[in-house]
Amino acid sequence: MMLHVEVNLDKRAIRQYIEKRLEEEVKEALWLIDLEKMAELTSMSPRFLESEIVCDIRMRAIERRKKRKRWWPYQEAFEIIDEITRKW
Repeated sequence: MMLHVEVNLDKRAIRQYIEKRLEEEVKEALWLIDLEKMAELTSMSPRFLESEIVCDIRMRAIERRKKRKRWWPYQEAFEIIDEITRKW
């Protein structure tokens, strides 16, 4: 007795699942982010982030600076961004 099993795979759904899981893992591994990475992760332009997000006193409080470069602790930054955007 032989069984024939056919499995239909949705390559797009599999790819989306893998990309989502990778993104989750990367987020957990991030420690500090700069403005460019913040723009990439939020889908907001650096200019918009400057005018609406990083000028906020809470973001300024967690900002780390060395010379002209700025970074923000990833987890804290995104919690603050979430608070700011919830009020829109």
